[in-house]
Amino acid sequence: MSTAREGAIERTSSRDVTDWWSTAISDIEPGVIRFRGYPVEQLIGNIGFAEMIWLMVRGELPAAGQAALLEKALVAAVDHGPQAPSIAAARMAATCGVGMHGAMSTGVGLLGDVHGGAGQQCMQLLERIRDQVNETGLEAAVAQTIAEHRAAGKYIPGFGHRFHPRDPRRDPLLDAVHTHVEAGAIDGHYLEVAQEIERQLAAGRDRPVPMNIDGATAVIYAELGFAPELGRGLFILSRSVGILAHSWEEREGGRRIKGPMPPPLLPTYLGIAPRAVPTEVSVDLS
Repeated sequence: MSTAREGAIERTSSRDVTDWWSTAISDIEPGVIRFRGYPVEQLIGNIGFAEMIWLMVRGELPAAGQAALLEKALVAAVDHGPQAPSIAAARMAATCGVGMHGAMSTGVGLLGDVHGGAGQQCMQLLERIRDQVNETGLEAAVAQTIAEHRAAGKYIPGFGHRFHPRDPRRDPLLDAVHTHVEAGAIDGHYLEVAQEIERQLAAGRDRPVPMNIDGATAVIYAELGFAPELGRGLFILSRSVGILAHSWEEREGGRRIKGPMPPPLLPTYLGIAPRAVPTEVSVDLS
């Protein structure tokens, strides 16, 4: 060991070691568990899971209205059936002997930018438009954003649904947002932006393009002051409930090694027609 390295080790104190994973979230010692300063024995029975999430992520307990709105968003996004790739993958994994931890991690691992990222992307979009409103006004800021997306061949995240003509989760969530705006719990600026996007997307169309679950929860998380990346984290927390339920149902069903298609069906083959391997292969080694 070099002299310099030996000297560095000697200068390392016990405080250097304990500061290595320093945290303002949890305070744990023998017989003591505190989260953000609150003893866990006082939190148990006095706050709900939504409040606990808020406390752990934001550092303080939420107001009653904030907690209620957060809980509605969390409840709304728990599941969308086996047609959702994250759910289907978790169910397949559950039949492969990987246990619940493996099945759940498989499902959560699929929640990336394409499947699971629209809420975060919508929050980023709402923030960007809101920043432009003071300069151009709401209508112009939204029109410019829609035009940019259309020119780039991109869809507007959080609006429209490949399965539902009108996402059944939209109305109760937005009704709750309106209620909290009227109560003064949130300011409603992100709601105004989202509704203007919805209005402009519907202009000149026979069918509207309403907000989906990603758009509605993006409004809620943005109104509550969560950063866009935390919005995705909250969605993952919510969808993990559905992943857990489906993984367990599939596990209890008893089928082993369940693939994406029923056994009598096979994927369509598009390759070269059957052919024989030549008995003699001439190789030019020159």
